[in-house]
Amino acid sequence: MSDAASTTPQRERGGRARRRREANRVHAVIAGVERKIPTYELFGEEGLARIEAAADMILEEVGMDFRGDEDALRLWRESGADVDGERVRFPADLLRSILETAPSAFIQHARNPERSLKIGGDTVIFAPAYGSPFVQDLVGGRRYGTLADFETFVKLAYAIPWLHHSGGTVCEPVDIPVNKRHLDMVAAHLRFSDKPFMGSVTAEERAEDSIAMARIAFGRDFVDANCVIMGNINANSPLVFDGTMSRALRAYARANQCAVVVPFILGGAMGPVTSAGAIAQALAETMAGCALTQLERPGAPVIFGNFLSSTALRSGSPTFGTPEPALGSLVIGQLARRLKLPLRCSGAFTSSKIPDGQAMQESTMSMLAAIQCGANFILHSAGWLEGGLTMGYEKFVMDADFCAALHVWMRGLPLDDNAFALDAFREVGPGKHFFGAAHTLANYETAFWESAVADNNSFEQWRDEGMKDAPQRASERCKRLIADYEQPKLDPAVDEELADFVSRRKAERPDQWH
Repeated sequence: MSDAASTTPQRERGGRARRRREANRVHAVIAGVERKIPTYELFGEEGLARIEAAADMILEEVGMDFRGDEDALRLWRESGADVDGERVRFPADLLRSILETAPSAFIQHARNPERSLKIGGDTVIFAPAYGSPFVQDLVGGRRYGTLADFETFVKLAYAIPWLHHSGGTVCEPVDIPVNKRHLDMVAAHLRFSDKPFMGSVTAEERAEDSIAMARIAFGRDFVDANCVIMGNINANSPLVFDGTMSRALRAYARANQCAVVVPFILGGAMGPVTSAGAIAQALAETMAGCALTQLERPGAPVIFGNFLSSTALRSGSPTFGTPEPALGSLVIGQLARRLKLPLRCSGAFTSSKIPDGQAMQESTMSMLAAIQCGANFILHSAGWLEGGLTMGYEKFVMDADFCAALHVWMRGLPLDDNAFALDAFREVGPGKHFFGAAHTLANYETAFWESAVADNNSFEQWRDEGMKDAPQRASERCKRLIADYEQPKLDPAVDEELADFVSRRKAERPDQWH
């Protein structure tokens, strides 16, 4: 019998065992991961105090514009801020005093209580990328996203245990009118997943629709007392909150739901080219947005968000996954902890157009910065391509695989009796291998992280199985996940009420495509 023939049954048995272990993982419920490794403290007290002083100067001397939101201006005026037209200037420590009512941690409840997530403390949550108008896969190439794509990504996020959160606008369903697509997106999160999710922020009434749908699924009284939905609120950097964002922010806050407040700073464009200045700007903008939630409803959950990136100054193109913003994230983490607020940071950022080496190098830089800075909620953990313009199917699976590895990384190293394996040393002795040792047999299924995408076989086996690269293997896994997807249960009465709400709200308004 040839070597190839003799090893084929072994390969088949190994493949079946691997698929069985993968199936068990897919059906696992993982409600976040607890960080057991320390955060990286880049600056000491002196450096952090200098950044805070620079942010205070920006807030007090330059101020911020709150455009098109008279209620926000009224709240600022009543709080003691200096309001001149739409420009708001903040006396020293005003924002910090307002933020004292914000919780340092909270629970975002899921339809399935086992999937509810603590956001804050040492818990880390991975959520998919957000907001891409395009999608991409190996078969269809780059194209505009549709509602079918959106629903598929929700199903993928549900099927992958390493993604704890369903996300929000995982891609834009551009085949649905702009003013109505939020209804289909929230319905998809509630139907095709039972993980926590995010709602719409593109208009105040769309935020309110999202919250109303959450009330249908969870009950009005429960939603009033608990966080079940989040909204991702961006500042119009530099130093502006437009009315669309501030009114959506206040809609979430007054419903006791979480606003994730995030500046969008590209160094050299929406912020200075120097990292310290960009960090000070980010601190100023984020504190102002977070404080507004507390003026609307003291005690409402809020997340201190961070989005620092750089610009290719020769072309003006945004760049992602570069070292300067990664260092900035480390500092933002320190500043958020000083404010005692949960932190959203970074993600699997890349400028690459395809899931290649550049994509994974840049994404790894950015994701490791998020882990080391102490982020609690990591949006854009999977799927990001082309500076956020494209959501990639294969990239989604490859990023989620890295999230799986990060679960192991963050757990640190145990130092119990089993970890030291002293009985194995006694059994094996000098000059022999550990493959057949009792300790190895007892631990082999859990001893090392096993990638669902990587190929660790010999060259000959890889060649004989088609010489598939990482995107091809990710494409195959993506198809398996969708083929094996099982929709979580939803009360038929809730499903019917959601469908009625969506149908009624769509009928009340004409289609808008911009």
